[in-house]
Amino acid sequence: MPLKLLLVGVGGFAGSVCRYLISHFLKSPQGFPWATFTANGLGCLLIGLAAGLLSQEQKYLQLLLITGFLGGFTTFSSFGYETISLIQNDQHRLALFNVVAQLGFGGIAVLLGLTIARALAT
Repeated sequence: MPLKLLLVGVGGFAGSVCRYLISHFLKSPQGFPWATFTANGLGCLLIGLAAGLLSQEQKYLQLLLITGFLGGFTTFSSFGYETISLIQNDQHRLALFNVVAQLGFGGIAVLLGLTIARALAT
């Protein structure tokens, strides 16, 4: 159990640092939250790749990459907060676009990641 916790913690730390760097370089003070959109889309693509490439026997690597790194990297709480902030600032269309774009792009990115992983495995 301690090794599993360490793997999740190390992965989460690295994912959180990468998420911070994205938000640092893609600042969007007023308008569409591009940093969150980028982190979530990239995270969905990477989780599709990881799920498609890692075997069930690679539990430790799954804990490090999927649970830890991608758990720290993707930002559902930021997505929720930014959507509500857009609504509170009377930017209802942008809020709706954020919800549709994040969910649609996220699903497509996971599917794309799985497709790439299958192609790499053959």
